[in-house]
Amino acid sequence: MLSNDVRTLLQAAVPTAAVGAIAAAVAAVFAGGQGAMGAVVAVLVTTFFMGLSLLVLLRTAKSLPHLFQAMGLVLYTTQILVLFVFLATFKNTTLFHPRAFAISLIATTLTWVTAQTIGHMKAKVLYVEPDTSKPDAAKGAEPRTAGLAREK
Repeated sequence: MLSNDVRTLLQAAVPTAAVGAIAAAVAAVFAGGQGAMGAVVAVLVTTFFMGLSLLVLLRTAKSLPHLFQAMGLVLYTTQILVLFVFLATFKNTTLFHPRAFAISLIATTLTWVTAQTIGHMKAKVLYVEPDTSKPDAAKGAEPRTAGLAREK
């Protein structure tokens, strides 16, 4: 995994964990232990689904860039279906408070998406990786300066 990938993952996971901790504390105050458990489960579900999707998309972007957008749509659909199965399975559970789970799930998902978007906007990732085997100087051409005029 490249350092850009780790940075992207951490920029989304850390704020999500912070919001999850706040959600667990608030849920514990308003709904007791079951509320805190619901918030913790929501944070784990969000982190697992979003983190796995991000890793799959990053790997797809590097190996099969022409399938990147299609893979994003497939992953989104899969996330929704798996979450539906999870909710249907635990519909009548007494392990956690369902409302605390739902609110925490929405809050952490929005936090993840926002943090990931901000991380991508701030990232300076090359769209085309330079060919390091043949430097521009060896071809007789001047190195490119990304559209900036060179000062002499």
